[in-house]
Amino acid sequence: MSEKKNRILISLFIVLILLIDQISKFYIKLHFPLGGYIEVLPWFQICFVENPGMAFGWEFFDKLFLTLFRIVVAGFMCYYLHTLIKKHVKTGYLLTIALVIAGALGNIIDCMFYGLIFSESTPFSIATFMPENGGYAPFFYGKVVDMLYFPLIHNDMGEVLFFKPVFNIADSAITIAVFLILIFYRKELNDSLEKKEKNAA
Repeated sequence: MSEKKNRILISLFIVLILLIDQISKFYIKLHFPLGGYIEVLPWFQICFVENPGMAFGWEFFDKLFLTLFRIVVAGFMCYYLHTLIKKHVKTGYLLTIALVIAGALGNIIDCMFYGLIFSESTPFSIATFMPENGGYAPFFYGKVVDMLYFPLIHNDMGEVLFFKPVFNIADSAITIAVFLILIFYRKELNDSLEKKEKNAA
């Protein structure tokens, strides 16, 4: 595939993943109270939670640092993707890198803007879009909306043993990309990193 066609395909793919991610988050934010859920299947729920930290609800760093770190990583990944396209790397590998970028951008949007454009979600009230009194948090301090919950394994008491984290489409995109790279594209990853090391040397 030509470089131009690859750029168009990758750009459309990133936009598509972002749209799915943001539409799902907007719907959950505007229709569910915090903690609200729907059981789709015994092992799958739509469950609205918010987290100020990393993917799957983990929290290790300051919110501002984490958001800025995500932006830097997304910028690096965009540059990396740009170099891969110029080198005519396999389209499949380009799409996996695009998944990582789309996932990172999806959660960056939450962090940067959701605090400004939504009122606060609580267990007793559903958020509103563009509230008159302003949003619930300043720029860069929005919370990430999560909603996908897979309680697959329970103990005898009914407590969930696996899988506890609640996540979103953006998290899924990054996780799927990592697995695809490890299973199918390790050679492409190693080759691209080796070339970078040689160029640096």
